[in-house]
Amino acid sequence: MNRRNFLNKMSKLSLFAYLSINNISTKLYAQTVSDSIDSILKAKINLQFHNQRPLNAEAFAHFLNDNQTPYEEMFIRNNGLLPDPIDTDTWSLEISGESIQHKTYFSLVQLKKLFKEISLNVVLECGGNGRSEYFPSAQGNQWNTGAVACVKWSGIKLSDVLTYCGIKKDALYVGYYGKDKHLSKDTNKSAISRGCPIEKALDENTILAYKMNDKEIPFVHGYPLRLIVPGYPGSASGKWLHKIVVRNIIHDGTKMGGYAYRIPKMSVAPGTKVAKKDMKIIEEMPVKSLITSIKTGIQHKLSEPLLVEGHAWAGNGDVSSVMISKDYGITWQKAVLSQATNKNAWQRFSHTIDFNEIGYYEIWARAIDTLNRSQPIAMPGWNPKGYLNNAAHRVAVTVLS
Repeated sequence: MNRRNFLNKMSKLSLFAYLSINNISTKLYAQTVSDSIDSILKAKINLQFHNQRPLNAEAFAHFLNDNQTPYEEMFIRNNGLLPDPIDTDTWSLEISGESIQHKTYFSLVQLKKLFKEISLNVVLECGGNGRSEYFPSAQGNQWNTGAVACVKWSGIKLSDVLTYCGIKKDALYVGYYGKDKHLSKDTNKSAISRGCPIEKALDENTILAYKMNDKEIPFVHGYPLRLIVPGYPGSASGKWLHKIVVRNIIHDGTKMGGYAYRIPKMSVAPGTKVAKKDMKIIEEMPVKSLITSIKTGIQHKLSEPLLVEGHAWAGNGDVSSVMISKDYGITWQKAVLSQATNKNAWQRFSHTIDFNEIGYYEIWARAIDTLNRSQPIAMPGWNPKGYLNNAAHRVAVTVLS
């Protein structure tokens, strides 16, 4: 394939922008000349920043009420440093590996010309979302509940690209490499290089995305191309892609071994030291829900009904029902639940609560999927890195006369 036949001139990224957010010097990049420092600061002002190196931030639950999460509330999760500005005149995507028949390079123009575009609303959630609630505590970003979003991604099917290049019969796994830099700045080290089984890579909803909510993907979210692996932890959806490898082994890239994005093979008591050999890779994310219409800690009038709304999702499956409680789980009421816009999008729920007396209340939400798997009321099984917390979401409300 001759890449020169397809290359067109593309606009260049602007220089870096240096921001100060909550007294933290945070390095962000403007994608175009028109993106000012002020506009980036205002766009992400509702996020809670956890650290600078690497840059990580989440939304507060009550800012995630939109059915389609806007850029402003999209969480940021990085394992390394942001890349240098990427020029799509020279950028290419390499498809290679032991189990690919024809090593191939694609420009962005080629990818768009050769393969059909699709658009999907997909939930992306950090595997450690909710880590702050585990006890004993686990190392890592102390995420609350806002490292999740449902975004419209547009791009091409990964299966179409891999089929075009030829997949060998011994293909077992797909891995990715991005342009993000290792924290040490050692160019011989990858910040993260994960992936998914070949069956998941060939799923019709696994895509190479170049648009987010009908616009070019913002630089901080993976420009010019990122992988979207629905139903898996967000770490499987690599950003700033420049290479995808088809392997005849389980991919052994950075953050694929040890305790990274792994949980014990069997349930363990809280605080247990688990050997690396007894850990397994996280694949499907669990059923979950989030109350988004109410800011926890609000005051509410006794005479007025309270509308409770939010979203529910279930990894690779669907949510069958969402239950709401106002009395610490003694009684439950079934919420109205919408259908997902497409597979792997979240589903909206709503329920109106009437209060009989003043006092302190907690509104609990518990989702159940079509396989009858439910969110636990208490914390789910403890694990050394604090992954997969899907305990029922709770919001505090004080009812006044």
